[in-house]
Amino acid sequence: MAAQSLLSESVLGWSIFAFVLLVILAFCWVYIRKFQSRQESEVVSTITAICALAIALITSALLPVDIFLVSFMKYPNGTYKDWAANNETRGQIEDTVLYGYYTLYSIILFCVFLWIPFVYFYYEERDDDNVNKCSQVKNALKYTIGFAIVCVVLLLIGAFVPLEAPPSQNSTQWEKVQYLFEELGSRHGLSALSFSISSLTLIGMLAVITYTAYGMSVLPLNLIKGTRSVVYERLENTEDIEDVEHQIEKLKAKCTDGRPLSSRDRNNLQELEDKLQVLRRRGRHLEIAETNCCTKVGSALRPFKILLGIFFILVALLFTVALFISNLDKALHSAGISSGFIIFGTNLTNPLNELLLALQPVFPLDYILITVITMYFVLTSMAGIRNMGIWFFWIRLYKIRPKRTRPQALLFLCMILLLIVLHTSYMIYSLAPQYVMYGSQKYFAQTPSEGPMSGNATSGTTKICDADAPGDQCTMTRSYLFLHKFWFFSTIYYFGNWVFIGVFLIGLVVSCCRGKKSVIEGEVEADDSDMSDDEYVH
Repeated sequence: MAAQSLLSESVLGWSIFAFVLLVILAFCWVYIRKFQSRQESEVVSTITAICALAIALITSALLPVDIFLVSFMKYPNGTYKDWAANNETRGQIEDTVLYGYYTLYSIILFCVFLWIPFVYFYYEERDDDNVNKCSQVKNALKYTIGFAIVCVVLLLIGAFVPLEAPPSQNSTQWEKVQYLFEELGSRHGLSALSFSISSLTLIGMLAVITYTAYGMSVLPLNLIKGTRSVVYERLENTEDIEDVEHQIEKLKAKCTDGRPLSSRDRNNLQELEDKLQVLRRRGRHLEIAETNCCTKVGSALRPFKILLGIFFILVALLFTVALFISNLDKALHSAGISSGFIIFGTNLTNPLNELLLALQPVFPLDYILITVITMYFVLTSMAGIRNMGIWFFWIRLYKIRPKRTRPQALLFLCMILLLIVLHTSYMIYSLAPQYVMYGSQKYFAQTPSEGPMSGNATSGTTKICDADAPGDQCTMTRSYLFLHKFWFFSTIYYFGNWVFIGVFLIGLVVSCCRGKKSVIEGEVEADDSDMSDDEYVH
């Protein structure tokens, strides 16, 4: 009976995970195909982008399974179920999840440090017409080796950073080296992998602060405000064209008698002709948008967009409040910087944490909510990237636009989204720490009975699992162990959360002050080529 119960509950959790896996693959295919350029579309870059994004989303989808398994080991009264009463059985179940994390995180390291860099530099070299295939591969491998060296360095640092007291100073050099190798072997490389993933998550935190925080404000407000009238924009664009043509005619009239234009007039003339070209291209795009059925459908769905925007802004405010309460709780009740601001349990009521704990016993409601949270972060991040573009400090590298994104930009996009989704796991912990650590586990705390008739009898109460619970009564999720292997990363994440809240509030103010966006926002810019119009039309 116990074996059947174990089998049925394990199959339920992994079946839902398999279904979500298929949904993730379908979403990634549609998402990448929507943005990739039709003229520069490449099979290898498309497959690479889809796989990289899917691996990141699948890793996040494993988190609810981890929480589900540790939670369903117990009854609501805090006692273990028959199939989970054995420590060995519980260890085997958690090891299954641990091996899943090992596999997915190893694939992420492979994507970030080998696969994506190689494909990216391969297509960078392809832009040079004088380079043959062998030279492309050779040059791409040369640049990729640099990324591989960084990966090896991170793994070595993570493997040999001692988390326990090292041998005494009187030990020989051989004993110290032997200690390091024993540490590496005893942890099965967990620290090495955790350090490397935490380093990538740190970069993901910067991407979340830059793109996600801004996207969480700009996406809902754009849905609420809508776009400008395409008819009014066409009329305004026509007037601008006539005005520029009139200025060009005035400048050209100065040289009708054969006198050359001054250098200043020649520069002005060139600028006006470039501006006229952009306005004419803008007029073609507006004409297409006016007759496009998608524009008409979008106008009909305007009430739905407003409701969706209101929902998104409420979710964003809920996340911000939950994150603020969680950070405040850590500031007031944690052991401080030296502990990574780690806190066991919750001392302040966190709305999102309470919601997840309430939904967790009714599986898969919490799984659905975590999936929605992950996809919300992806959508808001994409909104931020699309509005800002991909930048390296003050240099704009790529634009992200539907049907017109270059293969290199797609790879950059998926790299950023992969890092963002990696940081999502810690964001979810920050939003709901109790849920991520123990799920809905409870334990039975025994207390001696009082009174003359009680004798040696004991009574007890059921409590939610926290740091005060006996070690054999509560099982931590493997995700939590990965996230908090090194305290200094947790400290950086803590301060990063405060910066995230500040950037979100600034972005919210900026988005509120901006007017409605154009119906062809981002489609026409001065540095675009005329060939991009042909791609857009077709």
